[in-house]
Amino acid sequence: MLTTIIITLVIVAPVSIFGYIFVKNVVMKRKGDDIIKNAEIEGENIKKEKIFQAKEKFLQLKSEHEAFISEKNAQIAQMENKLKQRELMMNQQSSDLGRKQKEVDTIRENLKVQMDLVNKKSEEFEKLRAQEIEKLEEIAGMSAIEAKSHLVETMKAEAKTEAMSYINDVMDEARMTASKEAKRIVINTIQRTAPEVAIENAVTVFNIESDEIKGRIIGREGRNIRALEAATGVEFVVDDTPEAILLSAFDPVRREVARLALHQLVTDGRIHPARIEEVVEKVKKQLDEEILETGKRTCIDLGIHGLNIELVKLIGRMKYRSSYGQNLLQHSREVANICATMASELGLNTKVAKRAGLLHDIGKVSDEDPELPHAMLGMKLAEKYKEKPDVCNAIGAHHEEVEMQTLIAPLVMVADAISGARPGARREVIESYIKRLKEMEGIALSHPGVTKTYAIQAGRELRVIVGAEEVTDQQCEELSTDIARRIQDEMVYPGQIKITVIRETRSVAFAK
Repeated sequence: MLTTIIITLVIVAPVSIFGYIFVKNVVMKRKGDDIIKNAEIEGENIKKEKIFQAKEKFLQLKSEHEAFISEKNAQIAQMENKLKQRELMMNQQSSDLGRKQKEVDTIRENLKVQMDLVNKKSEEFEKLRAQEIEKLEEIAGMSAIEAKSHLVETMKAEAKTEAMSYINDVMDEARMTASKEAKRIVINTIQRTAPEVAIENAVTVFNIESDEIKGRIIGREGRNIRALEAATGVEFVVDDTPEAILLSAFDPVRREVARLALHQLVTDGRIHPARIEEVVEKVKKQLDEEILETGKRTCIDLGIHGLNIELVKLIGRMKYRSSYGQNLLQHSREVANICATMASELGLNTKVAKRAGLLHDIGKVSDEDPELPHAMLGMKLAEKYKEKPDVCNAIGAHHEEVEMQTLIAPLVMVADAISGARPGARREVIESYIKRLKEMEGIALSHPGVTKTYAIQAGRELRVIVGAEEVTDQQCEELSTDIARRIQDEMVYPGQIKITVIRETRSVAFAK
């Protein structure tokens, strides 16, 4: 029995195994066929989709190309139309030019004929005019030249009278409408400049080693010197003076900037517009720092503390400003010390007096409101930067523009006069001053009818006295104008000069 079971197992087991393997192979084969079939179907679908996309892309490109071709054809057609229109216009213009040329030729011929007629008429007119002149000379008893001379003299007298009347009207109108401008000019000229030594104070001489450096400073076609003048605001005068260049400007700070910048450029050797601008900006910053340092050092030397930084800068700027050749910073230091000395003698506050003396001329170095006198401007600046009322009043009153309200104010005025009047302090030469006044009086005396002349107000006004029998009222107006014109042409003077012509008639009788 056991043997039968073993034999059966031996027979059945291989058959089962073989059947299992066969069934598994059949199932696997069917699955593979299904996968291949599905892959073929999917591949066919992808192929159809790609073909469809390719057809769509082709149709799109085809439509775009056709649109591009249509647009180009339209542009070509438009250009052809324009060319045809232009050709038509040119043909029309050509025909118009031909027609106009014919018209011009016709007009020219007509003008020629008319000119011939005009020439003939002119000849006839000249003959008739000569006959008329002969008849007029015969009737008038004088020649044409004499009549013309008489007419010219008459017209000249009338024109002179009318001209003087017009001048008087214009001058009256100018006096009424230009008062403000005149005040500004007088203030700037009299109070803010040093006119007697303007040339000496407005020019700085820059020495150079050789004339070769002049060429480098000028640059190709003058570009370097133009860049220097534009950057500094100073005129560079390069002439035949050997080994020297003149720097001309009325602003001493700008002149100092130009001098220092030129010194650095010559020392460095690189001179071109870009380098010039760089050096000028650098020098300006250095000079601003030096101005501030000068102001601080001055305040420390005088024992003045608590000044606003802007006032300290203005004090430093005084170093580069002069009045009649006197350095403004040295003048202000002198005034401060004189004020302190007098204040101590009078038992007043020496610190306030010294402070007012140092600040009394700050209006001369400020660029604000140039229409104000420098004393008023200085007072305004002191008030702006919170100085004490005593100091502000002393600054504004040192030329008596405002009323003196404290005892410090007359001290500042007296100290200012002492510092300026000290022998050698200023360059006003008495001989040249007297010579100018005599020359002014001599110009007025050279006119007929003038009996006396007086130059007053330090040469700013000229009084001219004329004889009442020799000069009429109308001639007085002409005389003042003539004297003013001669003074302008022949003299050099600061500010402006007022010419006053006086004609007076007196009748004297005695009762006995």
